[in-house]
Amino acid sequence: MNEGKRGAAYDYPDSFVQLLGYVKAYFHLPYRQTEGVVKAHAAKKVPSIPNYSTINRRVNKLDIKINERVGNDIVIALDSTGIKVANRGEWIRHKWHIRRGYLKIHVAVDIKNKKIISLEVTSEEVHDGKLLKKLVDNDSENKVKRVLADGMYDSNNNFRYLSNRHIKPGIKTKSNSKVRSTNCHARNMSVIKQQTNLKRWKHSVSYGKRWMAETVFSCIKRMFGEYVNARKFHNMTKELMIKATLYNMFML
Repeated sequence: MNEGKRGAAYDYPDSFVQLLGYVKAYFHLPYRQTEGVVKAHAAKKVPSIPNYSTINRRVNKLDIKINERVGNDIVIALDSTGIKVANRGEWIRHKWHIRRGYLKIHVAVDIKNKKIISLEVTSEEVHDGKLLKKLVDNDSENKVKRVLADGMYDSNNNFRYLSNRHIKPGIKTKSNSKVRSTNCHARNMSVIKQQTNLKRWKHSVSYGKRWMAETVFSCIKRMFGEYVNARKFHNMTKELMIKATLYNMFML
C-alpha cells in the first residue's frame, strides 16, 4: 500500500481496518468503543493501536465491493427494504413531529445459498423498478438465468432489458395489465400466462422462492439492527456494504 504513495506512510493495512469495521458492525459499537476493544485485546502485543478518528477515516475510505462467485445459471431474487437513519424510536416522531426518513437497500439474492450478490443503497424516494438493471449489471461474477421480482419491477424497460440479456423474467405483472403491440414481447407472454393460470405460472418460475430476499433482510436486521450509526450518506452506504459482506461471510 505504501509503494509509490505520496505523504506519510500507512501504519495499518486495509485488511486490518476492514476487520475493525466488521467488529464495529457486528457488536454495534461506536468508533471510540471499537478503539477500546482493540486496545484491550492487543495490549503488549503490537506497538501501536489506531485511535477512533483514524478508524473512522480509514473505514469510510475502504473500497468494499460484493464479489460473490456463485456460479452459472443462477436464479436471483430482487427486493428492497427500509433502514432507519437513527435509532431514536418512534417517540421523537410523535413528541416533536420530527421525521428523519429512511434509506432503502436494494439487493439481488441467490435463492440457492441466500447470499447477497449485488446491493445498492438509495434514498426512500427511489422506485424499486429503476434499480433492476443496476443490480443485474453489478453481478458480473455470475451468469444469471432467471430474475424473480414482485410487481414493483413490472415495466417494459425491465422486461426488454432482461430479454436482451437472455435472462428469463419471473416478474409478477399488474393485475390490470393488457396485451399491447407496443409492449415488450416477453412482458406480453407473462401477462397472458399469469392471467390464464396464475398458480401454474408461479410454479413454473418458482416464484415462491422470491421470499429468500425477505429472509436475507430478516437476518441482516436481527444481526446488525434496523438502523445505521453513520450520519453522512456516503458513510451510511459504506456501513451497509460492510454489513452485507459480513453477512455473506456468515453464510459460508
